Amino acid sequence: MTLILALKWVLGGKEGVVISSDSRVTLGPITYETKKVHPIFLEINEEYIPLAVAGGAGDASVVKQCYRICEKILMEMALKEWGGKTPSFNQFEDAVGRIESAFIERFRSLREHGIEPSFNMILASVDPNGKASIYLFNDRGLAEPVHDNPGFAVIGTGFFTGGNLLLRLLGYTPEESYIFDIGALSILIIDVVSEIDPAVGPFIGESYYMRVENGKVVLGPLKEEAIKEYKEKAQQRKEILRRLWRLLDLVGEQEIITMIEELEKKLR
Repeated sequence: MTLILALKWVLGGKEGVVISSDSRVTLGPITYETKKVHPIFLEINEEYIPLAVAGGAGDASVVKQCYRICEKILMEMALKEWGGKTPSFNQFEDAVGRIESAFIERFRSLREHGIEPSFNMILASVDPNGKASIYLFNDRGLAEPVHDNPGFAVIGTGFFTGGNLLLRLLGYTPEESYIFDIGALSILIIDVVSEIDPAVGPFIGESYYMRVENGKVVLGPLKEEAIKEYKEKAQQRKEILRRLWRLLDLVGEQEIITMIEELEKKLR
């Protein structure tokens, strides 16, 4: 099983998307590591044009088939309709509609053969104007836009064992995402969930960031140096949360609130 997060990150008035995942696959008594985040590029004259990034959970063969469907549709539309460029927000919405139809047809065929697919997928993109799209596909192939409400997506068994709860508890919202270190937040959630859910592995570096940089859409994995820094931050923040909880029991909520408010005043 797995845990995959897609979070909208707003910086400088431009939206970006960070998709992170654990790397553990569990099949009965067997567990192994695999990549679960799938970037999609169009290659033109040795230049790689970012189109989207996907993350899937469920039956590995079904997930891989759906990645191929996404690639085929997005690349065809990029060549024939988008001028070989990253799609706009509306163009990507149209592409999602075609992908949805293809998924529904594929899953109908599987069910006609007595196969009930286990499947969820996140498909995200960022257009040249800095507008993010995040779609959540269910096991019927239907796509739900989640880029505006709630502004994030969580799939896999880790959703039920704490991923969504931690996001809510820590107060993440797209509108205030600029105050969050999204890299550290993603890693913290995956690592904490992995401590209580044996089907979810700790974060070991599967994270992609799609954004507009210098007027150009870019998509790539977090660098090794950044991952190391985020892992250290996540460990420190887990310890801070534990110590803060103990302090609440020792001195009471009002005392801690007063101290936090004083610190916030200094930062204004």
